[in-house]
Amino acid sequence: MSIIRSHTSQIRVRYSETDAMGFLHHGNYPAYFEEARTELFRVNGGDYRAMEERGLFFVVVSMSFRFRSPARYDDVLDVTATLEKVSAAKLEHSYKMERGSVIVAEGTTVLAMVDRAGQVQRITDQMPGVQTD
Repeated sequence: MSIIRSHTSQIRVRYSETDAMGFLHHGNYPAYFEEARTELFRVNGGDYRAMEERGLFFVVVSMSFRFRSPARYDDVLDVTATLEKVSAAKLEHSYKMERGSVIVAEGTTVLAMVDRAGQVQRITDQMPGVQTD
């Protein structure tokens, strides 16, 4: 079964997420990326709660992002998460955050699958929401 590699979520900047200058605080960008990534997983049949109940977790191994233009309170942002690569135990995603045609930020993450003890686990073809390369 082929999976959807890219999905866009709309997120509205809440007042509590802004800094004293009225901009989306830099600490909130990872949460926006995570929300988009979770929705991409979900549209592919993934169920993170069920995965956790089985004792499996995706942990962030690395993250980078670059700010292009500030986002402000009440902006509606399109956050696109793209699954770039799936390996034996890792997922690599890229992200683009836009307000209309303006790029607000771009980023990447690498996630590893681990069990409750933190031991790396293989991602299998039977895992809903992910297809190994």
